[in-house]
Amino acid sequence: MARISLLSLPLAAPSKDAVPRWPQLGQRLLPWLLPLTLFALWWLASRNHWMSEQILPAPALVWSSAVELAGGELWSHLVISLQRLFCGLLAGIAAGAILGASLGFSARAERLVFPTFSALSQVPTLAWIPLFMVFFGIGETLKLVVLVKAIVVPVTLHTLVGVRDAQPNLREAARVLRLPSHVLIRRLILPAALPAFMAGVRLALAAGWTSLLAVELLASSEGIGYLMVWARQLFMLDIVFVCIVVIGVLGVVMDRGIGWLDRKWVHWPHPATAQIRRGPRYEGWQRMQPWLLPLLLVALWQVATQQDWVDPNILVSPWAVLQTSVAGVLDGSLTTALGKSLGRALGGLLLGGSLGFAMGLWLGLSRRGERLLGPTLSALRQIAIFAWVPLLTAWFGLGELAKWVFIALAAFFPLFIATQRSVLNLSPQLRETAQVLRLSLWQRLHRLVLPGAAAGVFAGLRLSLIYAWMGTIGAEYFMPSDGGIGSLMIGAQQLLRMDLIMSGMLLVGITGAVLNLIGQRIETRATRWRHA
Repeated sequence: MARISLLSLPLAAPSKDAVPRWPQLGQRLLPWLLPLTLFALWWLASRNHWMSEQILPAPALVWSSAVELAGGELWSHLVISLQRLFCGLLAGIAAGAILGASLGFSARAERLVFPTFSALSQVPTLAWIPLFMVFFGIGETLKLVVLVKAIVVPVTLHTLVGVRDAQPNLREAARVLRLPSHVLIRRLILPAALPAFMAGVRLALAAGWTSLLAVELLASSEGIGYLMVWARQLFMLDIVFVCIVVIGVLGVVMDRGIGWLDRKWVHWPHPATAQIRRGPRYEGWQRMQPWLLPLLLVALWQVATQQDWVDPNILVSPWAVLQTSVAGVLDGSLTTALGKSLGRALGGLLLGGSLGFAMGLWLGLSRRGERLLGPTLSALRQIAIFAWVPLLTAWFGLGELAKWVFIALAAFFPLFIATQRSVLNLSPQLRETAQVLRLSLWQRLHRLVLPGAAAGVFAGLRLSLIYAWMGTIGAEYFMPSDGGIGSLMIGAQQLLRMDLIMSGMLLVGITGAVLNLIGQRIETRATRWRHA
């Protein structure tokens, strides 16, 4: 028999089964490490009675409560909340689409109406709730009006942009070809505006769901928000835990659902959504046009109060609101309340924003860190912010600590998401350059990462500032102690002090607009080198 050399045999390719699976298995299990660790700590804390069961219910108790609630009570409240959300979405999206399309089609209508609409939208939905409670009571009308207010703003803004900026070259060609209006709308305007409209609907869904929970926590006898408040008052935190999980799951389902519709309906290439631009400079009579609608509304408001068209206890005159505002500034009641609220907003922003920036930077630079923490943080982000209120008040009380934690939670996610995405979207050439030059971590951050991600980080900081301000108003509504502009407005609502409610709304809106302007200026100055 011929002798066969081992060197003459071909090398067999390694079998897939021979490849070690442990690294792949470890990567798959890594996202589960944090939730499993938290669950183990929760189980140990309840088993060893590190905390009272009223403060931290055992996992077994939460599960038994979930099974019991699933028998009927949970679904009845959930159906009511979803019915309210559906009605609000139907009315708000329809109104926003009609208004946005009208403003987008007509430059004159945009010039006349948009400045007033933009000024009113600067007042957060939460700040309108005390006023709406006086006007509409605490019944179903209140929930519908709050939902429509929250939904109509993003839908209107995005529809306006989509219709107004719809392919200028194609619109010019359509005018040259003298296409009928219905053909222009069906063939050009709708396809061009649909991406922006869907982006507005996605934002509106999140805003509507959050606002619905807020109003159900404040004034309702049915719904998932009411169920949480009822359980919190009886210190049945096991039910609160179940409701938080349900709200988070619903948030994921709704976000994925609207994303699926967006991909299904908008399947053609389209440019990024434009921004609301400042209109051209107007001269003469055109300068007065943006002031016509607000002056007309104020005049109509004054006439309605003078002629007693509305009960004076429900609608006070603009002059009374102005007098109350001036008196509150002079005697310090309004300015003191506003100062406390601003201090809380900036403190919560510092706490939550710093943590969000650090976490976003770490997860953007570390793939392992992103796999470890990213899925858990993504799941927590789907829980509407006000769903945490009953739990936070049970754990931290109604004092400053609870307010700061809530505001920090509101400010955390915008800056975290913006920082992580900005770092992840850096050019791969920068990473290769850092490796070739053997830069240290600090040099990479200082020379490459932070300058490259600066635009996104400061945009996230501006959003965090806005969310911190809205979170402050919400915290003072649900934890009405130690003053603040939100506590002042809720107290005025209980006393039917309409002049004080409207003065507070005026201050909240002006402050929000100023904070937004400051954020824009900081963002522009910090990233001005990019436009040089």
